[in-house]
Formats: sequence, structure tokens, C-alpha cells
Amino acid sequence: MKSRASRPHHPAGQSGGALPGRLSDELRAELIAFRRDLHMHPELGNQEFRTTAAIKDRLEKAGLKPKVLAVGTGLMCDVGEWDGVTPMLALRADIDALPIPDTKAGVPYRSTVPDRAHACGHDVHTTTVLGAGLVLAGLDRQGLLPNAVRLIFQPAEEVLPGGAVDAIASGVLEGVGRIIGVHCDPKVDVGRIGLRIGAITSACDRLEITLDGPGGHTARPHLTTDLVTAAARIAVDVPALLARRVDARSGLALTWGRLETGHAPNVIPQHAELSGTVRCLNLDAWREAADLVHAAVDEVAGMHRAKSVINYVRGVPPVVNDAESIGLL
Repeated sequence: MKSRASRPHHPAGQSGGALPGRLSDELRAELIAFRRDLHMHPELGNQEFRTTAAIKDRLEKAGLKPKVLAVGTGLMCDVGEWDGVTPMLALRADIDALPIPDTKAGVPYRSTVPDRAHACGHDVHTTTVLGAGLVLAGLDRQGLLPNAVRLIFQPAEEVLPGGAVDAIASGVLEGVGRIIGVHCDPKVDVGRIGLRIGAITSACDRLEITLDGPGGHTARPHLTTDLVTAAARIAVDVPALLARRVDARSGLALTWGRLETGHAPNVIPQHAELSGTVRCLNLDAWREAADLVHAAVDEVAGMHRAKSVINYVRGVPPVVNDAESIGLL
């Protein structure tokens, strides 16, 4: 498919004469161009002002009334009139990009922002929900939409604690009984949709630990707090302790991404740092994870006389698909 230099604009309510529930060729081409435009202009979490404005503009052209979230990015929009009683279906997309470079070449829609890219597919998610909203709006104008549907464009999915918290505070869940979202997965063939009942993505919390103690010469470790050994034992023993203190089916896993301490081979340092992520597939275990991690770190650090400070940043719960929704899909 050829890229377009600019997005075509349709008068409010026009979708090219497609059959109900179908994309017209004209709207299909517009959505491809819209997605490529987002891909060229990626924005990080809580900075998605251009993206929010583009979505808002297109929804308003379709005669809808989108509402920007209180944090200034992201938005919600109802298609159809909610009766105040019947639970609404919501379609959810995330709109932010990642702080990494776009390494592909040879395509005109490569990112134009240095060290920014839609590498996780949020430009696709956004365009998918926008397209669904435009088709639903057409059905509503024809009297073919039985219940209102809410579109949710969530900001800051890639940061902790995550833009879902701000979106909920803005009221996106009020009146909603079911949410459907889609996520790109390179392991699933084009033309296929992967479905699963139960947990499909884990919660992700961030863990940062600092260790301190009197250092000294490696010839006299007994006069010091051996922080290198303490950090190494925390890196090895804390994940093992967690694995024995929760049900193995909960999928609770602590994985380190950084361990930093010391500068000389014959000097025991006075400071060490570790950081990593805590992931969990079970909601109850996730709620207990912070306390379990604190207890395990304190236990291991205490054995080595290291003073520990723990910064545990809570993310959002795991995504657990209910059987009824999967059955409907």
C-alpha cells in the first residue's frame, strides 16, 4: 500500500458508502495514513499532545464529542447516547511511544523524532480504536447501534505507575461494564487473533534497592560491611525466597536489570545499588508482592549487616481476561 503525504478528510458522518460495519476503501486508506502519521511523530507518556489533538480532531469531524482527560493527554469519547443504566462496552487503546530510536530504513513513515519510536505498536492500537469508533458512529447514525460504546485512548502506558490510574480518575470507567483491547504480537501470524481466558499479561512493578555500610580494604573484610557480597546475595537469594513464599502458579518473578557497586579491585565499597522488575500474573499475589519483597530484602541484607533502603514503585494489576468476554470474541 502506498503512503499518502496527507490524511484525507471526510465530512462529518461520511464513510464512503460502505455497508454497515464495514470499512470503505476511502476510510481504510485514511486510517493507514493516520497510523503512519502517528508513527512519524511518536510522543512519550504524558507528552502525547499532538497525538491527542489528532484523535480529537478526527472524532469531532465525525460528529462525536471527545473529552480530553484531566491530565491533558489522552481522551474518552462515547459513541451513541448512554441511557445511564445499561453497562457500556469500552474499546481501549494506548497512545504513547518508547524512548528508543527507530532503526528501520527505506520507508517514508519512519520516526522523525530522534530516540523516539512506536516500537510497541501503540500507533496501531490507537488507529484501530479510532477506526472502530468511526464505523460505530456510522452505525449509530443509521440507528443500528443498540447501546452506547465508549472509546478510551489512554496515555502513558509505558511509564509507572501508568496512565490507567489517571484515566480512571478522569471517569473513563463510569458506566462501563466490559472493556476490549487489542495488542500487537509479532508471534501471531497476520490475519490471526490470539485469545486466552485468564491472565494474559503480568503486572509490572519497579524495584530499586540501595545498600550502605562501612567499606574498607579487601584484606580486612571482617572490619567492613561487604556490600559486594551482600548485593550478590540479594540478587540471588531474594528471587529464590519469593518463589518459596507464594503459590508457584501465581507467576511472581523478580528479575534484575542493574547491579552497580565498587570501583577498585582491592576496595570494599560503601554503597551498592540494584534495580529490577517484579512481575505477577495473579491479582492476590500481586497485592502481597511489595510486603514479601520488603521482608525478603531486609532478611538477606540483615544477614550481611547492610543498611537497605527499598523503593518499590507499584504499577497496575495483571490483565486477566474473563471467560465470557473471550467467548464473545
